[in-house]
Amino acid sequence: MISSSKLKSVDFYRKIPRDLTEASLSGAGLSIVAALAIIFLFGMELSSYLSLSTSTSVVVDKSPDGEFLRIDFDMSFPALSCEFASVDVSDVLGTNRLNITKTIRKFSIDSHLRPTGPEFVSGATTGLIKHDDDGEEDYGEGSLVLNGQNFERAAQEHDILVVNFYAPWCYWSKRLKPSWEKVAMIMRERHDPEADGRILVGKVDCTVQVDLCRRHHVQGYPSIRVFRKGSDVKNDHGHHEHESYYGDRDTDTLVKFMESLLTAIPLGNQTLALEDKSGNKTQNTKRPAPPSGGCRIEGFVRVKKVPGNLIVSAHSGSHSFDASKMNMSHVITHLSFGKKVSPSVMSNVKRIIPYLGASHDRLSGRSYINQDEASNANVTIEHYLQVVKTEVRSSNQHTLLEEYEYTAHSSLIQSHYIPVTKFHFELSPMQVLITENSRSFSHFLTNICAIIGGVFTVAGILDSILHNTMRMMKKVELGKNY
Repeated sequence: MISSSKLKSVDFYRKIPRDLTEASLSGAGLSIVAALAIIFLFGMELSSYLSLSTSTSVVVDKSPDGEFLRIDFDMSFPALSCEFASVDVSDVLGTNRLNITKTIRKFSIDSHLRPTGPEFVSGATTGLIKHDDDGEEDYGEGSLVLNGQNFERAAQEHDILVVNFYAPWCYWSKRLKPSWEKVAMIMRERHDPEADGRILVGKVDCTVQVDLCRRHHVQGYPSIRVFRKGSDVKNDHGHHEHESYYGDRDTDTLVKFMESLLTAIPLGNQTLALEDKSGNKTQNTKRPAPPSGGCRIEGFVRVKKVPGNLIVSAHSGSHSFDASKMNMSHVITHLSFGKKVSPSVMSNVKRIIPYLGASHDRLSGRSYINQDEASNANVTIEHYLQVVKTEVRSSNQHTLLEEYEYTAHSSLIQSHYIPVTKFHFELSPMQVLITENSRSFSHFLTNICAIIGGVFTVAGILDSILHNTMRMMKKVELGKNY
């Protein structure tokens, strides 16, 4: 058994009798200051322990999300018709996908970006459009030449008005011309416009009747439109309700199509041709024409993780476009890369990293509008995007967030071809890795002990210096008195 006296010999904190200690005002002041310092430093240490810190590093991108990347977008083109709006994707590996429709939705809008109707349905993609042989004889001018003065009157006097909006320089318009005139002659012989009054075949030269073609939102040549008496109603925004023909352009097919339009209108019946009761025989060749000249395009595409292009343009395999009349002005509502990040997840991560997500949708709300069509003809708008992946991990290496941020530089380029809107994207092979740093409780306790011990030690040293200094000053004063 170890005696109590031996145990007392190892006491590091020997006590001084209270009678041998002396209190002082300077010691009391230092004690109060030391206590306040300990409370302040304890609060700072506790705040630091409860707060989250992160470390940032740049590493090679080894993400497990495969070789494809998703691009979500929502863009509005006030001067590009949904009828011809095409979304294309290409990359440096040779991938070239034209007119993607499966994951894309289109909505007609007016020049002020206001919606003018339901979703525009492009319909099934057909093969090559059939035309008559080039050797067909010329049937002269069988169709009625329409202009701004007689167009409305012709539309009101006939139950069905079928119009070819064309341009003399257009290759497809030239191929259609002999068939169109022949069809017009056949329909005139079968259904005399004066005696019958049910159908009239006309044509409009869009290089002459520029305003008339613009009013009917004609952007590709030739455009065959079907106007029904009483249904081509203009609403508050000046939009038109009519149909576009997308079928073959040979004589036999066109005649059958026009005859099918008349099946719903008995001879001598002067009621308005407001309905199409011809069944589904022509459902693949005619569809409602866009009610306005603009288009909002939303959806997503999947691209390979290599440099590539996302292109929006006017595209058709059987129409021509006047580059000087094309205006690719647009407003970007949303453009992002990668999986969609929910607002709640982004909000939680921003508590840790406030600056995160600032470049996730960098082009959101940007407008690229050509106000002066004359000086901005043949203008291609290009956006150069550099994309980098950012990953946020917790302290236990659990992934909290994966997002792609990008920088954007835009420019307007004069082009000799059909203007387009091009998004050139290039992905970085590196990724930004942000890791949450956690602090252990033992480290927190160690710092608290260091604070308390350090403050008391420093306070004791200061008190000793102050006390000895005051004693020496008193001895000096006593020496002078004697």
